[in-house]
Amino acid sequence: MKQADLGPDLSAKRTRKREFLEQMECVVTWAALIALIEPVYGKKSGVGRPPFALASMLRLHFLQQWFALSEPAMEEALFDVPLFREFAQLPTGVARLPDESTILRFRPEADARGSVT
Repeated sequence: MKQADLGPDLSAKRTRKREFLEQMECVVTWAALIALIEPVYGKKSGVGRPPFALASMLRLHFLQQWFALSEPAMEEALFDVPLFREFAQLPTGVARLPDESTILRFRPEADARGSVT
């Protein structure tokens, strides 16, 4: 017989951060922003690692701005804060997360069509 998990259900707590991100989910016009950036976003060239989804990278860019995180701090937050991974639509159990250089390189692509922040 398997014992039930006795740990706290951390996803049940309604934190200010969670409420803010839920509001931003409704307020930000994600589809319009993605359509604006998509023409300049890197496509898979067959060499190196495949790029992360544009929607995820855009959401990471916004998280960085909203919570004043540097690229190294954003990378670390992805490991430490499940809410950030959830908001960025990164799959659970993903083998890799965007590292600080990937996050840094996204910004010029986002800014190529004008600031998205």
